[in-house]
Amino acid sequence: MDISIVIPLYNEEESLTELSEWITNVVTSNHYSYEIIFVDDGSTDNSWQVIEKLHANNANLKGIKFQRNYGKSAALNEGFRAAKGNVVITMDADLQDSPDEIPALFNMIHESNFDIVSGWKKKRHDNTFTKNIPSKIFNAAARWSSGIKLHDFNCGLKAYKNKVVKSIEVYGEMHRYIPVIAKWAGFRKIGEKVVEHRARKYGKTKFGLERFINGFLDLATISFVSRFAKKPMHFFGLYGTLFFLCGFLMSIYLIIAKFTIANFALTNRPAFYIALVVMIIGMQLFLTGFIAEMVSRNAPERNSYLIENRIE
Repeated sequence: MDISIVIPLYNEEESLTELSEWITNVVTSNHYSYEIIFVDDGSTDNSWQVIEKLHANNANLKGIKFQRNYGKSAALNEGFRAAKGNVVITMDADLQDSPDEIPALFNMIHESNFDIVSGWKKKRHDNTFTKNIPSKIFNAAARWSSGIKLHDFNCGLKAYKNKVVKSIEVYGEMHRYIPVIAKWAGFRKIGEKVVEHRARKYGKTKFGLERFINGFLDLATISFVSRFAKKPMHFFGLYGTLFFLCGFLMSIYLIIAKFTIANFALTNRPAFYIALVVMIIGMQLFLTGFIAEMVSRNAPERNSYLIENRIE
């Protein structure tokens, strides 16, 4: 199969028919073999009934329905597990992503050999103060911390090689950082394409300003986990040692001063208590590193590596 199109959705009954017809026209006119996978993330409207009707008219259209709302990351992860196409394309169900971008995205994966191609909504139709400006700050932070030069990490319109989506797990709210997760899994050919961003036609956005706060927290999480998940002592041990040494050297200075300076009241000085606190923090960080190492080394996936090729 050429293409799997994975579409997570939540209460998007108005747009599904138009979206599926648009996608079908694009892929059939380009002679792609395809499947459309709608992942209903616990919708409370008639989205699932619409999907059932669409499937009755088009066997290439498939659906997955969650018992309740788990979030976009869970929906994408389940869609990735079901995808069979050589190229997997994701898009939102609200018609703000244009299916006309599918052929160009497919060619960038199929012909230019990118592992991932991320859309860039260069010209947006969102509110400048509530979305555009926070989005620019968020993307700048993501570029700085990940080293991936993308302008729009949060764009739902992306294309992947099949082996990429089968090699990663998307959880929590990490859908924003799939390129980062893929990079740390060894997929480093990441491209970008300017895509059309269309004004919302139906309904209203499901995300509020809290997504930017959560986004920065998730960025810190994925940055830490990707670097230190299998070697936590490299983080906790380093900072634990630095804290302990700072406190220890301060304590040595205060002890020497006690015996060399007349009327030197050791316990009346704030530096004495600061030195003790810093040493305790250092010891706690060091012990945290030891415990994390034991947990990591006893995890069943501690030696789970992605093998690209093998000669026997």
